[in-house]
Formats: sequence, structure tokens, C-alpha cells
Amino acid sequence: MLNIYTLTSALHDEAAVAAVTREFLGSIGLEYSIIDDWSYYGSDALSIIYVRTGGTEGIFKPLLPQILKATSQPVYLLTSGKSNSLAASMEILSYLRQQGVKGEIIHGKPEYIRKRLLEIETIEKARKSLSGKRFGVVGKPSDWLIASSADHYAVSARLGITIKDISMQELLAEIDKLPEDPVGARLACGEALFDAAQKVKDAAPGAYRIYMALKSLVEKYSLDGLTLRCFDLLGAVQNTGCLALARLNSEGIVATCEGDIPAMLSMAISRALTGVSGFQANPSSIDPETGEVLFAHCTVPLDMVTRYAFDTHFESGIGMGIRGHVQEGPVTVFKVSGDLSRHVALEGTLLRNQAKPDLCRTQVVLHLEDTSYFLTDPIGNHHIIIPGHWKSSLDALLA
Repeated sequence: MLNIYTLTSALHDEAAVAAVTREFLGSIGLEYSIIDDWSYYGSDALSIIYVRTGGTEGIFKPLLPQILKATSQPVYLLTSGKSNSLAASMEILSYLRQQGVKGEIIHGKPEYIRKRLLEIETIEKARKSLSGKRFGVVGKPSDWLIASSADHYAVSARLGITIKDISMQELLAEIDKLPEDPVGARLACGEALFDAAQKVKDAAPGAYRIYMALKSLVEKYSLDGLTLRCFDLLGAVQNTGCLALARLNSEGIVATCEGDIPAMLSMAISRALTGVSGFQANPSSIDPETGEVLFAHCTVPLDMVTRYAFDTHFESGIGMGIRGHVQEGPVTVFKVSGDLSRHVALEGTLLRNQAKPDLCRTQVVLHLEDTSYFLTDPIGNHHIIIPGHWKSSLDALLA
């Protein structure tokens, strides 16, 4: 549903303009409501300003303060091009740029306008859904993530997201409250447990306790997601957070590894936009000549794999890691910086999965047209791999 606010010069015949309006909006083929009361601008539905005629710049100018107070979305100017409406839209957009306000003129054939409005609707829904969300950092970022800190103020100001610090001691206390072999632990691990080595089967109850403890923190602090300093668990409880993060992500709760806050934010943004889970992984090898990049990590959301098996955690050889098979096809590699000042979105193709013993357990080989970013200007090591091609939408959301 679109909420359309109109700008019309009094010099034009209203009956003629109304006829053009009905024909033009009808040709786009989207459900809409024409709203006369500008106090509703920026409400739940996407707000679009339909510049119906020329001579409307002076009408728009005094409305801008009200528009900016109502919403942080860019100002979208729809025009048919009739009655000098495109010229007026260009003058308005130029004024917006002078004021430091983002905007866009939506103009072209009906098919293009329809497609663009649907894209914008998806982007703005994602932007609104992020505002007010709460994410936890359980333990501090891992010591080796020297370039992966986050600016909590910038994240809040830009996206309306709150980040809450939670101590590792609090998580360990939650784990201690649980029985050593929780009811349903082995059943929750699924059929993949039957094919696992005995060492991995023995680790299943402990891995499930970590999941239950994290779920308790999610409920306690009303979190929409978290990142976990997972390597501390290797010494503290002789287990891993891989199963917990895999399950949480599959339940729609963003969950990333190693206390990597930018990775958590990247996954939150991509989920808000696409509605699907993403795979946090780091490049293990790159072939600049062929464009093939091998990404790997020891956990993957269970809802984005066609099948999976359990293994040990790669680096430590203990606990439970997950070897998932991710669907081949189009993907986007995405990452934001901790202050949201930079991002990268690279479209490519997932060529194949592999299962080499000397790498983190889930391993995917991607083809990307240009791999120079990773070798010259990367945003940390972890990146989020999302099914489908989303570069233009991600770029627009973070512009």
C-alpha cells in the first residue's frame, strides 16, 4: 500500500489533472491511497509525493520541515512528466540536495515505476523494522578482531538500533542453572546427530545448554539478536556456541560469532531487507585470476542449508561444529563497518560446497567478478553471505 500526497498548482484545471492522475496511477498497478492530510506523512505505509504539475515548488518548500520531522526516509517524488511536473520535481530535488536531504525522482514507463516503487517499499520497510531493535554483545569482541569495534552512538543515530553489553559471566551463570543433559537436547540436534562421531554425540547436551542459556538472555533483555565471544566457552565449559548460533538464526534471532559487532549489524540489516538468514564466514583463500573465493566457518543457520552434519569445532577439536550444504546459485557478500560509514555488497554465484578436513566445517566456493576489495580495502575478515542478489537494495538502504 502506498500513501500518495499530491502537489498541484492552482493554475491548472483540477478536472483535467484528476483525469491524468487516475490514468497514470492506474497504469502503475499498485494499491494506493491519496492522502490530503500531510500530518499522516511518514506513517506505516510508504509515503510518496506525486508532483502532478509544474509551479509546485513553492507549495512544497514550507512542507519540508513537517516532512523531515515525520520521517528519516528519503523524499520520493513521483511524476508522470505531464504539465511540467518533471521540471518541478527537478527543482524540488535540487532544493532538497541543498538542504542536505536525500531524495529521488521516480519517473519512466509504468513498468519501471512499479518495479522501483516495490523496491523502495521493501527498503523502507527494512529501515523501519530496524529502528527500535535491541542487540546484545555477550562478552567482548574476540581479541583478534582489532578492526571490528562498533560506534554504539552512530548505530543508534543512523538506524535506531540499541546495543547492550552482557558479560560472559552472566551467560556462564545461565548455563550453570541448567541440567547437564537437558530434556530434548539430543532430539533437538536432529537426525544429523546419528551420523556424528561419539565425541560429537557426547558434546550435544552441553551444546544445547549453551543454546538454552543464550535463549534465556534473549528473553531477559528482549533482544532481537546477539553476538557471542564464543571461543571463551572452549575453556569455560569445554564446548562451543556453534549449535546455539545455528538454531537461533534459524528461529529469526540474529546470532553471530566471536563477538563481531559489525558482522552482527550486517546480518541484522540483511535479514531486515531480505527476510532470510545469512552465513557469517571469512575468506580462506582467493584466486584473483579466476574470481573464486573460498569462505568457511564452523556454524551456519540451519534454515539456509539443504542438509548438514555435525563435526568437532575445527580449531579446538572439541564441542560441536556444523558442516552445512548451502544451496548453489546467486548470492551477495555483504558487510558494514562498525560506525556504518562504509559497506560493501558484492554479487556473485555460489559454485559449490566442499568438506576439506583442514578448514572450518562449512565451506563454500563463490565466484565474484572482482576480488580486489578483499586484498586492498576489506571491512574486517567476517562477511555475510546472503542468498540472492541484493546489492542495489543494500546500497540504497545504506546510502
